[in-house]
This record gives sequence, C-alpha cells and structure tokens, in this order.
Amino acid sequence: MSIFDVFDRISANSAAPKGKIEYVIAGLGNPGLEYDNTRHNAGFNVLDTLAKQCGEDINRLRFKGKTAEVMLGDKRCLLLKPTTYMNNSGESIVQALEFYKIDVKNLIVVCDDISLDAGKLRIRRKGSHGGHNGLRSICELTGSDEFPRIKMGVGKKPNPEYDLAKWVLGKFGKEDSEKMNQSAENACECIKLMVQGKTDEAMNKYNS
Repeated sequence: MSIFDVFDRISANSAAPKGKIEYVIAGLGNPGLEYDNTRHNAGFNVLDTLAKQCGEDINRLRFKGKTAEVMLGDKRCLLLKPTTYMNNSGESIVQALEFYKIDVKNLIVVCDDISLDAGKLRIRRKGSHGGHNGLRSICELTGSDEFPRIKMGVGKKPNPEYDLAKWVLGKFGKEDSEKMNQSAENACECIKLMVQGKTDEAMNKYNS
C-alpha cells in the first residue's frame, strides 16, 4: 500500500462534516478578551461548549464572524459567533443564511436574557426582539422574527436604576458562573434536539 493509499483511506474515514449545511446556530456576544465571561456573552459560551463537545474549535473567520462546521446527529450545522459586536449581529448571520440558502426558520439563536435568573433557560419558536439589541438586528436584517431562539438567563439588575450596559457587560460571580456552566450544557442538549425537529421536547424538558 502506497502512502497515497493511506492518505485516501484516512480521508475516507474522516469524521469531518459532510453534505449540505442545514442549520446555522448563532451564539451572540461581543468579541475581545475584555468581554469574556460577561453576561452579554452567554451565547458565545454556549457555542464554545457545543464545539468542544464536538471536538472542534470555533476559529475559522467567515461571514463577519468565527465559525466551525459540526455534525449534530445527522445534521450538518454551522456554528457562528458574530464578531460585529452585539448590536450588529444580524450582519454576520444574514451573510451565512444567504450563502447557504438557509431559511430563517433553520436559524437557532442563543442569547442572554436579563429577565431570567442566572442559569434558567427559555426556548421560543419565534417572537419579537423584546428590546435585546442583538435580536433586534437579526429581526431587522432578515426581515423576520420567525426563528427559534434559546434565551440564557443571566440575572436581573440589582435595582431598576442600575445601569443596563454596566450590568450586561459585567462578569458573573462564582455561584452564578457554576449555574451558567450547567445552563450551557443544557442549552447544548436543547440545540441537539431542535435540529432533529424535537423543539417541543426541548421546551418541555428545559424551559424554566
């Protein structure tokens, strides 16, 4: 057997994703080390967790974001972390959807939610942006709010007068960090169910 035969056999047995991209899974956040582990980056953290489970790193620069291709069951999916900053998340997502000719209903967005306690999840099939600037950007640029999303509870502001930007760009304490780590694992399980058409099961099992 020649060395070329060996390479061909390795290539044929490769676990690399094959086939058409069927889903775009976008986690929202802000790029840069200063934003790591902040409340606003809950979506980024979920995608990092999911990529790690799949043995991948989200590091290929495409569509104004960082990407990786993974297989979730029999579905080939694009993991996307927009690097446009939160308020312009839609710019990145629209590019990916248009490139792969994917309907917005096959977009799953993961984002933070300050109306939920840290560690809580809320899965929705569709809905308004609810004042979240990342979701607002996606709704405006896709022209639709009919995409499923997983909202990651990051905790409410300490009081109504507390500055919102300061809160969402703040980091978690130790107790909440542990809750968010488990929440990220749960969100990954939700995503795996959702791409298999089992959104109801994900909602019944994980909605808070």
